[in-house]
Order: sequence, then structure tokens, then C-alpha cells
Amino acid sequence: MTTGAQPRTPRGRTALHVGAMVVAFLALVAFSAVLARLTLAPSHASADIATANLRPGSSLRQYAEDYTFLAACKQIGGNLLLGVPFGVLLPVLVPRSMRMVRVIALTVVVMALVELAQGAVVEGRAFDVDDVILNTTGALLGYLLLGRRFAHATAARPARPVKPVKPVRRVKPVRRGRPRVRRRR
Repeated sequence: MTTGAQPRTPRGRTALHVGAMVVAFLALVAFSAVLARLTLAPSHASADIATANLRPGSSLRQYAEDYTFLAACKQIGGNLLLGVPFGVLLPVLVPRSMRMVRVIALTVVVMALVELAQGAVVEGRAFDVDDVILNTTGALLGYLLLGRRFAHATAARPARPVKPVKPVRRVKPVRRGRPRVRRRR
């Protein structure tokens, strides 16, 4: 009697991994479009006051001192959330060795390029190193909370070799104590 649940074949695992990579890539492209829309839109209201921040912690201090609690949470939380998709989706696309380091490095590079584009091209926006740090922290949190598990669940694994079945050898039990003597009748 069969149970209906078939073990996954190597071909099925490979198809699952390729499918997961395609979905992760498409989600990353969609996220990049959203990221570009959110971060590369001009802000005419802040055109005269936007300045570059190259000192880590300076913007965070400004959020704490000058913003309302809700506005500071939106700024910090928004920057953290912008990095989370990188931490969740990149592990599927990045090779297994040193995966966390690679995810963090790729996030730093991409977010620094976005910030540089903001500062150079977009009116009313400026480069902010704190945004890069917060985005990278969000990617790290996404990796630690979901990305590792997602990558592990979709990873292509080699098929396990089938071990040959050894014949069972019957061993006579060893009797302990005094040997039994048979009497003849």
C-alpha cells in the first residue's frame, strides 16, 4: 500500500531551486522599482535644506532631537524596512559560502549607490550614511529572521546515495552462567 507522498527526486529539488531563484529575482526587480520610486523622487520642499551626511549617527541624533516620535519612527523604520527584502531574497541568489557576508556587502553597495544617485541627481535629496547603515541593518535582520530559512528550504541539494542493504546475520545468543548438562534417559 502506498501513502501517496513520494520522496523528492533530485530533478524535483533542482526545479524547486530554479523556481525559487526566478521568483526571488523577479521579487528583487519589483522591489528595486519600488525602491527607485520611493528614493529617487524629487523633494522640492527640501531642496534648500538637504545636505549630505557623512558622519554616522548624525541623522539619527537629528531624528531624536528635532522630529516627533512618530516622524522619527517613520524615518528609522522606513529605512530598516527598505533593507529587509535584500536580506530575505538575496540568500536565494547568493552562493552558500559566506552567504551573510555577501548579503551585507551587496546591500551596502546597492544602498550606497542609491544614496549617491539621490545626492547627485535628485533635487531635494542628499547622500546620508545613516540611511545606508539602517538599510544594511534591515537586510541583516531580514536575513537572520527569514532569509536563512528561505534559502535553506529552497536550496538545491545533491541526491543522497542509496546504501546497499546488508544481509542480516543471525547470531546465537550467548548463555551466561553455568553450562547446562544434558542427561540421557
